[in-house]
Amino acid sequence: MQVSVETTQGLERKITVAIEEERISSVVDGRLQDMTKTVKVKGFRAGKVPLKIVKQQYEEQVRQEVVGDVLQSTLFEAIGQEKLKPAGQPRINSVKSDPGQGVEYTALFEVYPEFKLGDLSKETIEKHVTELADADVDEMLETVRGQHKEWGSVERAAKNGDQLNINFKGMIEGEVFPGGEAKDMPIELGSGRMIKGFEDGLIGAKAGDDVTLSVTFPDDYHAKDLAGKAAQFETHVNKVEEAQLPELNDDFAKKLGIKDASVENMRKEIKENMQQELNARLNTQLKSAVMDALINVHKFDVPTPLIEDESEHLKKDMMKNLEQQGMQDQGLKMDASMFADQAARRVKLGLIMSEIVQAEKIEADEDRVKKKVDEIAAPYEQPQQVIDYYMGDKQHLAEIKALVTEEQIVDWAMEKVKVVDKSKTFKEIMNPEQK
Repeated sequence: MQVSVETTQGLERKITVAIEEERISSVVDGRLQDMTKTVKVKGFRAGKVPLKIVKQQYEEQVRQEVVGDVLQSTLFEAIGQEKLKPAGQPRINSVKSDPGQGVEYTALFEVYPEFKLGDLSKETIEKHVTELADADVDEMLETVRGQHKEWGSVERAAKNGDQLNINFKGMIEGEVFPGGEAKDMPIELGSGRMIKGFEDGLIGAKAGDDVTLSVTFPDDYHAKDLAGKAAQFETHVNKVEEAQLPELNDDFAKKLGIKDASVENMRKEIKENMQQELNARLNTQLKSAVMDALINVHKFDVPTPLIEDESEHLKKDMMKNLEQQGMQDQGLKMDASMFADQAARRVKLGLIMSEIVQAEKIEADEDRVKKKVDEIAAPYEQPQQVIDYYMGDKQHLAEIKALVTEEQIVDWAMEKVKVVDKSKTFKEIMNPEQK
């Protein structure tokens, strides 16, 4: 067998394999000989058909089968011989197979990139430093109160934060459009649920008022037949209600399920939960910064087949999430290519981290694995059962080990980069989009 390899472009390789006729013909002859014992030919007893007759009727068919088998076996034999690492399934794209002339074929495939670990010493990572302030806890308590608010009718004019119960009829050019009518609909002013101008137009209205709202649907509105169009909503206000927040007392703590219900314990538990969420967000942001640095110092092509596979995986995850939100009947269609950039980043990081693990001989620290499982189990009523489940399930334990390994890679990288601390507030960390 003769093998030659050519680099076509980037990571793509073209391998040419030539197989001598003897290797083909010997297998063909062997199969034909075996067929003389089993094949049925009119005029001959079973097992007594001459080889010459079997050749006349079956040699071409058997040769095609043998060539197909040899293509598969020799392709990976040739790839191994040349010490190549295909990323994805090789594609055989030309075959010459003339009787007596042996077989020659070519195949195309991409290989895994070869690269050395980059120098992180010139990379700067911004590490966010945050202290959870009493004011942050106070604000969270108010948020929790708001989540348990009740509504009470008022006779005054409506203002932001009030809830109105309304009837409305929407029209475009004097005609009511499909889905443009509703009765006894609750709407909280300032919530931003309605299109721009709708909620603002009801500020100052009282129960019993009739208000005509002139608004314009956004150009990117989900209902294409309404997008960008001006509309009028004839609206009747049935009632105006204001929020009534529960008092911060022991009864409220009990309602929230606080152990040893008291305002002090409620505040303590909420603060602990906020700190856990803050720590998790800080770790996520730090990990993201480290991954950005790793991407920045490693310049290499990523195999297209791996990107395509990861894109398809991301698409399936998105579809599954949407279905869980009740959108499976919406006729949703997605092209995996829309996830290509995200997929390329994930594949590249996977290759980099794999190289780090091998080069630095990193293994998931067993103590950290146990601690991670304990953290997962802590919120459950019977944490030991959760711990036993994770520690006894190979797949779930492997996922935890992968997370711990990533954390150890972050630790390894943090020792090499320049770290700059930057103070941020709790709000800036938890709600960066509001900044």
